[in-house]
Amino acid sequence: MSNFEKDYNSPASERADDHQKYAQDEEKLERNSSGSSVEGNDSPARNVHGMKWVLVVASLISATFLWGLDGTITADMQATFVRDFNSIDKLAYNSVAFFLGAAACVLTWGQIYGQFNVKWVFIVGIVLFEIGSAICGAAPNIDTLIAGRAICGVGGSGMYVGVLTLLSMTTTEKERALYMGFPGITWGIGTVLGPIIGGAFAESSATWRWGFYINLCVGGLFAPVYLFLVPSKDPRPHTDVRSRARNIDVLGFALLAGSTTSLLLAINFGGLTFDWNAPSMIALWCVAGVLFIAFCFQQAFGWLANDVVFPVAMMKNPSVLIIFFNETCSATCCFLPCYFIPLYFQYVQDESPLMAGVRLLPFIVFMVATVMVCGSIVSKFGRWLPWFFYGGAMVLTGGALMYASDENTSAAKIYGYSILIGSGTGAYIQMPFNACQEFVSPTLIPAAVGLITWAQLAAPAITLSIANAVFLNGAKEALTQILPSGLKDQALTIVSGVGKDQITRLSQQGRQDVEHAMVENIAKIYVLIMTSGALTLVLSSVLVLRLRRKDTAQ
Repeated sequence: MSNFEKDYNSPASERADDHQKYAQDEEKLERNSSGSSVEGNDSPARNVHGMKWVLVVASLISATFLWGLDGTITADMQATFVRDFNSIDKLAYNSVAFFLGAAACVLTWGQIYGQFNVKWVFIVGIVLFEIGSAICGAAPNIDTLIAGRAICGVGGSGMYVGVLTLLSMTTTEKERALYMGFPGITWGIGTVLGPIIGGAFAESSATWRWGFYINLCVGGLFAPVYLFLVPSKDPRPHTDVRSRARNIDVLGFALLAGSTTSLLLAINFGGLTFDWNAPSMIALWCVAGVLFIAFCFQQAFGWLANDVVFPVAMMKNPSVLIIFFNETCSATCCFLPCYFIPLYFQYVQDESPLMAGVRLLPFIVFMVATVMVCGSIVSKFGRWLPWFFYGGAMVLTGGALMYASDENTSAAKIYGYSILIGSGTGAYIQMPFNACQEFVSPTLIPAAVGLITWAQLAAPAITLSIANAVFLNGAKEALTQILPSGLKDQALTIVSGVGKDQITRLSQQGRQDVEHAMVENIAKIYVLIMTSGALTLVLSSVLVLRLRRKDTAQ
C-alpha cells in the first residue's frame, strides 16, 4: 500500500486524482527499482565467511574512505596548484569538478547496477577512479588536473553506489543494518581528514601529487580481493546485454550532466574569467536553463527511456521532498567548512597547509563523533526527527558566530564555533537515509535512497561553486581598492595565497586592511551555512505538522 500523503486541503475529487497519479507513479517506479537493489527483500545467507569476509568488508570500506578523502583533499592544496600551474582563474574547479562528475553520474550508476553484474560494474568504477587519480598525480597543467578530478568523481560515485549495493546483496537481513553503517562512517572520516592529509602532502618532499597516487597504492593492495573474493551478483541473470542496456536512460543522463555542467561553469566563470553580463555568460545560463527544462520534461514523460534515471515519483511526495532538501543543507554544512576554515587560518595566522588542516580537527572530531552517537541512538530508539532540529539549531548558531568573527577573534573561539557547526552537521547528515524510508513502500526504498545520495553530491557541487565565486570575486574587488597601483594586478594572486610576500611591501595599515578584507569575504560564505540551518528548522517544522496530520488521519 502506498505511503504517499494526500493534500487534505484539496477537494475530494482532486485528492482522488492525485492518489491515482501517485499510485501509477509508484507502480512504475517499483518496476524500475525491482532489479536495482535487494534491500527491501530477504537475502540468502552469505557464502563468504571468516577472514575472507573480513577482507571483503575491509576492501569495500577502504573504497568509501578514499571516496570521502578525495572530496576534500584539495582544500589545502589550492595555493600549491596556483604556484605550480600559474592558473588562478581556474582555481575553483579543483573542488567543483569532483562533485560535478559524481552528481552527474550517481543516478545512472544506480541504473547500471540494477541491470549488470554488480561485482564487475563495481570494478569498472574502481578502475575509473584510479585512472582519474593517476591523471591528477601526473597532471602537467591545471586543465589536466581538473579533467582528472572529474573522472575521479565519476568513478568514485560508482564505487560508492557499488559498496552500498554489494553490502545489501551479500548480507542477511539481520546483519545488514550493522554493515550498512560502515560506509557512512568511513566516508565521513575520509571527508574530514582530506584537508589534513592533503596539506601534509602539499608541504612535504613527496609533493601534492602523492595525495592522488596514494589511491593507486590502496587500490593495488586490495585488487586481489576485488577480483577473487568479492561475490559475483547478477540482478538479471539469463538476460541478454541489449535488453539490459535498453533500461539505461542515456538521454536523461546527458541532459542532467549538460545542465549541471553549464550551471557550474556559469557560476565559476562569472567575474573571474568573463564579466557577468558577457555574451558567453548569458549563453551558459541559457544553455543550463534549456537543458534543465528539457530534462524535466524528458523525465516526466519518459521520452526515449524505458526507465527514467531520476525518481520523479519521489518528488511528488512532500515528506520525501522535505527530507531531500534537509540533506542538501547538511551536505553544504559538511563541505564548506572543510575548505574555508583552513583558509581563515592561512590568512590570519599565516599557517602552513598542514597546520591549517590541523586547525580543522575540532570540526572533524565532533562531526564524526556526533554521526556515530546519533546513529547509535536512532538505531536503538528509532527517533530521528529531533536530530534535524538539533542539527539545524547548532549549524545556524555556529554559522552566525563564524559570520560575525574577524581577524581579532581568538583561535579558541573559532574552534568553539566550528564545533557547533560540526556537531550540528554530524547530527543529521546521515538521518535522511533513515527518514526517507518511513514515507515510501519497501520496494521504493532504493529509489528514495538514490535521491538522497544525489542530494548529498549535488549540493556541494553547487554551494562550493557559489561560495568560491562569492569569495574570489569579493576579495578581488576589495583588494583592488586597497592595493597600490603597482600591485592591483596581483590582487587575485594574493587571494589565492601565493602572493603573500607581496603584502610585506605594504605599510602596517595596508597589511591590516588586506587581512580584514580577506576575512570579511571568507565570512560571507557562512551565510550559506546560516541559511542551511534556518531552512532545516523550517522544513523540519513542516515535517512535524505532516506527521501529526498523518497520525490524526490514521
